[in-house]
Amino acid sequence: MRICDLKEKEVINICDGERLGYVEDVEFDLCTGRVTHIIIPGPCKFFGVLGREEEYIIEICQICKIGCDLILVDVNLEKVRKKCSC
Repeated sequence: MRICDLKEKEVINICDGERLGYVEDVEFDLCTGRVTHIIIPGPCKFFGVLGREEEYIIEICQICKIGCDLILVDVNLEKVRKKCSC
């Protein structure tokens, strides 16, 4: 699977069934070359006009299943929600 294939998949949290959005980016370890996290943009501030201030950074081990159009994750949203570094 390619990274561009991940960007077409919607991420859903199986804890509460909430749709988190689509994969925006990935992080990987330079030493091992392995993907370590997927990054999903957080909710918009004001009708999408003012951008975003948070994102979800989810570890690969928290992914339960990758299907043909969905990625199921088991996360506590408070722990994976981070301020945008952009």
